[in-house]
Amino acid sequence: MPELPEVEVIVRELREMCCHRRITAVEVLRDDVIRHPSASTFASTLEGSTWTGISRHGKFILFEGAETMVVHLGMTGHLRLLRPSSPVAPHTHVVIHLGADRLAFDDARRFGRMALGSQDSLVAVRALPQLGADALDPELTAEVFESLFRNRHRSVKASLLDQGIVAGLGNIYIDELSFRAGVRPSRTMSSLRKADRARLRSAMLEVLDEAIANRGSSIDDYRDVWNAKGKQQERLRVYGRGGQHCTVCQSILRKRTVAGRGTTYCSVCQK
Repeated sequence: MPELPEVEVIVRELREMCCHRRITAVEVLRDDVIRHPSASTFASTLEGSTWTGISRHGKFILFEGAETMVVHLGMTGHLRLLRPSSPVAPHTHVVIHLGADRLAFDDARRFGRMALGSQDSLVAVRALPQLGADALDPELTAEVFESLFRNRHRSVKASLLDQGIVAGLGNIYIDELSFRAGVRPSRTMSSLRKADRARLRSAMLEVLDEAIANRGSSIDDYRDVWNAKGKQQERLRVYGRGGQHCTVCQSILRKRTVAGRGTTYCSVCQK
């Protein structure tokens, strides 16, 4: 599933290509991808409008205009920018025409979703969840991070996966930031020292910024809006490397299930 860095790369590209362009037509090819309102209202409301801005909160993409269009890519969703001669990908469910260019949403497994309305109304109908602070929000200071997590009795992995506390993190980058912080993902947040939680936050910012700079991790399905792969998968230190040697101490990386997710860590470097 695309996480914050992958979604941020997509948002930056969309912002450059899609803002302030009139939407000339909307094709909804599969109605159940539209979570709110009806597919026909979704299409008729968007047609003739423009997006004044495109932003991100956690893993959600927000197309801002008279109404906000919200997109969550799910596990296998893609937003692709198509030139006039570009073919439409298989499993394409929505095509938004911006003059001669098109913005297409495809999703083989159909866990992704789109919705349209005011942000308050989308929260009310549960098309947009109540999200915690974005992981890269400047207001998520060390003090705020500490207040959010010091009394959490769940594991580091479960706590950081909770989008209602901090939004944007997933399996890949939680494993990576836990390794860089020297903390096992199975530890409970409340059992850590304050300095440990501070290292988690610092590692989170470092890992996310690095992944954005490298245009995300293309491990399975992720591609940017031009269908290009990211490069961060080449720099991952623990995720997906269970049974291989630690890049720091050369011991064998272990893999176990934590918070229902496959989790890789170093038993020597992470305490």
